[in-house]
Amino acid sequence: MHEMAICESIMQVMEDQAKQQDFQHVSALRLEIGPFAGVELEALRFSFDVVTRGTLAEGCQLEVIETEARAWCLPCAKDFHVDERFDPCPDCGSYQMQVTAGEELRIKDMEVN
Repeated sequence: MHEMAICESIMQVMEDQAKQQDFQHVSALRLEIGPFAGVELEALRFSFDVVTRGTLAEGCQLEVIETEARAWCLPCAKDFHVDERFDPCPDCGSYQMQVTAGEELRIKDMEVN
């Protein structure tokens, strides 16, 4: 379950920021996660609760913002929403595309005190 490792990395970022910015507690954390990030959201939520116990983020409210997947078609230069990584372009039917959004896994912001 790599979600545990992801949460441990997030915890490390929060601890590093607490030292740099001199805060004691993280009360809320917002993550942006794309559909192609390969993250199981329920496993992430469970892992987050486990990893934050007894830390500066204990009781932290985790909010996940699910982003949209987008791609750019190389032949017709159209930008479009994509449900699956290998969907064809809705305009020309080409499979030659570059995914431009949907692989995100990042901390958007956090509330601290």
